[in-house]
Amino acid sequence: MKMGAVKASLRQFCSLRVSELADDSDIFEVGGVTSLFVIELLTFLEDEFSITLEDGDLERDNFRSINTLTALVTCKLGSTE
Repeated sequence: MKMGAVKASLRQFCSLRVSELADDSDIFEVGGVTSLFVIELLTFLEDEFSITLEDGDLERDNFRSINTLTALVTCKLGSTE
């Protein structure tokens, strides 16, 4: 899966829960993020992209923005296109 498709999918998911989120905006600082959102996000990532998140992946910095989420997913997929 190409990086642009990953980013578009992440934007769509996050926009349903966090309004006005730029690709480099800190999801945790924008507000509206709850523990339930984080669980939904983890489930979305694993289901949507058929990846398995390991303990080492669960660093806050990996989930800070659309850009960092995209980097995490593309790394897990082995794609940098």
